[in-house]
Amino acid sequence: MMRQVLVVDDDRELREALAQTLELHDLDPIMASSFVAAKDHISKEFDGVVLSDIRMPGRDGFHLLSYARACDPDLPIVLLTGEGDIPMAVKAMGQGAFDFLEKPCASKDLIDVLERALRTRALVQENRRLRTKLEQGDPAARMLFGQSGAAEALRDRVRRIAEAGSDALILGPSGSGISKVAEVVHLSGNRSKAPFVKRAAHDLGPEACQQALDVAQGGSLFLDEAVRLPMETQLLLAEALDDAPRPRLYLGATTDLEAAVEEGRLHGDLYYRLSGVSLRIPSLSERREDIPVLFRHYVELAAEQAGLEPPEVTPALVSDLMGRDWPGNARALMSEAMRFVLGLRDERPAPSGLGLAEQMAQVERTILEHTLQRVGGRAAAAAEALKLPRKTFYDKLARHGIRAETFRSE
Repeated sequence: MMRQVLVVDDDRELREALAQTLELHDLDPIMASSFVAAKDHISKEFDGVVLSDIRMPGRDGFHLLSYARACDPDLPIVLLTGEGDIPMAVKAMGQGAFDFLEKPCASKDLIDVLERALRTRALVQENRRLRTKLEQGDPAARMLFGQSGAAEALRDRVRRIAEAGSDALILGPSGSGISKVAEVVHLSGNRSKAPFVKRAAHDLGPEACQQALDVAQGGSLFLDEAVRLPMETQLLLAEALDDAPRPRLYLGATTDLEAAVEEGRLHGDLYYRLSGVSLRIPSLSERREDIPVLFRHYVELAAEQAGLEPPEVTPALVSDLMGRDWPGNARALMSEAMRFVLGLRDERPAPSGLGLAEQMAQVERTILEHTLQRVGGRAAAAAEALKLPRKTFYDKLARHGIRAETFRSE
């Protein structure tokens, strides 16, 4: 990490001597002969500190101090004073200077003060970065729910693609939230304040597509179900990839795009130029442990929209939800949450008179069975997926009368 010191002094020989001293102590000097030469380096983003002479022709160290305090009151300013300037230095300290040194000063004293100023600056800047991060939040963490390994892998992939700033294919089963994930990628990148434009690919002609590209300029364009784009539009997009500047392009799909290329429904050049960066959204059946988290979130949203109190999500309901295959994925789960909030859900018959312990046992049994089904009946893999010691896992199987071998695929 560079540790910069902006050195401001009209005496060239003194500047050069100071620069040599700083370099010998692994500091990076930025030399300026006057306030005018120094002022462009002074900002909130400057991670270094300022070392300035008080007496300079024209705008002196007091003017520099006042300017720096206006730009960033937390920027450390260390002042160099000549003989007889101590009262001036004391006055400068009262106006916000970090410290002062009397010329000529020992190298050790100079470096000690600058190191202390740099530590102070580093702490201020780190606190600012953390505060900005908290205020802005992490779009992937805020908007993509789930506690499973698959959910965390999805969030990590979103962050990496956003950081790379590349075009991408966003793939997933129907109802998995492809357009939402595309928007989260956009919001996680450095174009988050620019437009995010999304269009359905079906019957999107070249003229309409060009308009969408123009509207999304500086931001991102998402086209849903890419294989439904007319071939003329696909050719336009393939050529647009060579343009600069242009928006980032995200293509969504629920089908096998390689097969679509072979069948002539998707232009090969467009596909292969985007296929290097892709993101696959897992189905709910691949992340059943996230169903309770997602359902509760959707219940809260539905209750807020309907102006109702969210009803209790019982263990028996969770067990029922986790026992379904959810071919409609998140969209279907969201619809179920809305019906539940409105009291329109088709209740499945459940054993009556069960206490909390019995209901929790039902949930545990459902999780064990679906995990075994997901890993093809391999008990060791299921225990690892559930983060359980082998003995604990086998004890639970025995308690519920579950035989792992019945879930093995032929």
